[in-house]
Amino acid sequence: MKTCDNPRPLEPSSTANLNTSHLPAPTATRWQPCRCYRRSELPGALTAWLLDPASLTRRLQGLCAGEFRVRVLSQVWGRPRLDEARVLGMRRRGLAIIRQVQLLCDEQPRVYARTVIPVSSLTGRLRRLTHLGARPLGAMLFADRGMQRGVVELARIRPGEMLYTDAVRDPGQTHDEIWGRRSIFRLANKPLLVSEIFLPGFPADELARPSRDKR
Repeated sequence: MKTCDNPRPLEPSSTANLNTSHLPAPTATRWQPCRCYRRSELPGALTAWLLDPASLTRRLQGLCAGEFRVRVLSQVWGRPRLDEARVLGMRRRGLAIIRQVQLLCDEQPRVYARTVIPVSSLTGRLRRLTHLGARPLGAMLFADRGMQRGVVELARIRPGEMLYTDAVRDPGQTHDEIWGRRSIFRLANKPLLVSEIFLPGFPADELARPSRDKR
């Protein structure tokens, strides 16, 4: 079981001079199991979304007054980041499909999602994951009655971190922090890692209670 780390203070340099050529090299995000956070440390109305055990896709579909859709940013073969490879139990130079998407409500990006699927997981019926296109992965995962979900990890993601750069793609936006969650899903006992990052301006207050539908 992963232990809780001591809180890491925000370094002033990570939020200052974001548009200069003197930025430090991007750093990795520190993920911790949700049990490591006190309720008071979590971000208000967004807490219910971070801790909701049900499908984020389905809940967003309920939130959108108009159209919900998935915008695929990229889906490529690559090597996961070190922390991703570790949590998946992959060899350091192992290959995976890395899928990056935005979940849009009425054409407004609300969530950035990053999925890492090791090549060893892409066998049998899981080969269909290579052809998702713009279909939401979450809907497929929660529709599978054999799906198992591991511990939910949370992260406070700050400027200067690789994941922040991936998620916040508008160079005109600068925010002290955004929040995300990730967990290992297993289909037919084969793992994939899904990280979901709530983007600035996410309308967390518009839905008071988490969904109880865990299918």
